Amino acid sequence: MREMLLPAAIERLVEGKPYSVDDIGKSGSQIRIYEDYVLKIEKFRAEREDTVRVMRWLEGKLPVPKVLAYEAEAEYQYTLMSRVTGKVLCDEYYLEHPKELLALAAEALRMLWNVDVKDCPRMRDLDTELREAKYRVEQGLVDISDAEPTTFGPDGFADPEALLAWLEENRPTPEPVLSHGDFCLPNILVEDGKICGFIDLGDTGIADKWRDISLCYRSLKHNFDGTFGGKVYPDFDPDMLFDALGIEPNWEKLNYYILLDELF
Repeated sequence: MREMLLPAAIERLVEGKPYSVDDIGKSGSQIRIYEDYVLKIEKFRAEREDTVRVMRWLEGKLPVPKVLAYEAEAEYQYTLMSRVTGKVLCDEYYLEHPKELLALAAEALRMLWNVDVKDCPRMRDLDTELREAKYRVEQGLVDISDAEPTTFGPDGFADPEALLAWLEENRPTPEPVLSHGDFCLPNILVEDGKICGFIDLGDTGIADKWRDISLCYRSLKHNFDGTFGGKVYPDFDPDMLFDALGIEPNWEKLNYYILLDELF
């Protein structure tokens, strides 16, 4: 993303402050990381305004970044947030101490589920998810090279259209809670052995609890098997997540939500 002039309200807050840049390839977004702030610059999407509303609604309910300023222009939108620091759950320390990791992941999920959602400003139910998935399929935005090896091909679905049709026909009964929407280990921060931050809240809202469980399960699996990071941690079974949560696995829902995420 090219260097650009910032809206005046945001420029006043960050003027002269050093920052590093984290470009997020496919989205065309840019993250500027300051000592105390994080500035996300992205092409305009109306859904981002919903994210800002949820983040403001969550202040005082969960440890999330505080929205300090939000500005939208014709092409871009700018969200300036407080910077949350801590170790990510995929930090090497936690991968080497999986019992601690699992206890923290379970705690983070329960923190989300314990939030009263009666006045939550955003719904991320299956109607919403499948509508967005359909748009992505129709616009050719699904990257099948990034999918699980068995999702597409001889032993899987012929193409994203076939997967979308299956998802439409096999909707599970939801158990609505506050859902992070992208509950992966890098999005949960820990300090002094306690959850100190939930970040990357672009899909946060009311949704089936099994969506977060499914993405957590997949994240655990691939952080330990070397898919992410390249290092294999043997003798870890992602099924241990259910012991940490004290629940029985619902394999149909796990499979469904992992497949749904393949279209995003």
